[in-house]
Amino acid sequence: MRQATIRRTTKETDVSIDLTIEGSGRSEIDTGCGFLDHMLTLFASHGRFDLIVKCKGDTEVDDHHTVEDVGIALGEAFFKALGDKAGIARYGSTILPMDEALILSAVDFSGRDYLGYDLFIPTEKVGSFDTELAEEFWLSLVRNAKITLHFLQFAGENSHHIIEGSFKSAARSFKQALTIDPSLEGEIPSTKGTL
Repeated sequence: MRQATIRRTTKETDVSIDLTIEGSGRSEIDTGCGFLDHMLTLFASHGRFDLIVKCKGDTEVDDHHTVEDVGIALGEAFFKALGDKAGIARYGSTILPMDEALILSAVDFSGRDYLGYDLFIPTEKVGSFDTELAEEFWLSLVRNAKITLHFLQFAGENSHHIIEGSFKSAARSFKQALTIDPSLEGEIPSTKGTL
């Protein structure tokens, strides 16, 4: 079973994450940032990952450090849980409708970090959440998971739906990419022999 536990402690946050890739979608999320909790709950459920996230952060300042450090720790958890990535499908993509929003995500567990974030979020806030932090979360995760991740928005005017669509779509894409491909028989899915 592919799983990882990560603890990240700084002067700004104390984050702990337990990730199981072959899960049932069970989650326990408490970051002190309600919108991020909701997005991570959706991510675990739609990716069928078991995910426990606890964070004590300086949310009295703002949510930036919490969102960034949770993204870093979750990226580290995926990287650690996958080991040498033997046998994984490697690529995944999903086009997901979220009411009026239509979001594409595509991921490559390549060992190279790149985020293509072509989402237009029309408002600065969803509730008390700064919508620019959604991109910060994905950038932090991508850098630490060492993956390539692209988002493309085809439609949408509701900031909540666009961000929620990105989390749901990414979860499904991750699940596809991390599926063990029986035809690979444990091989590394790269002509280089490493990812």
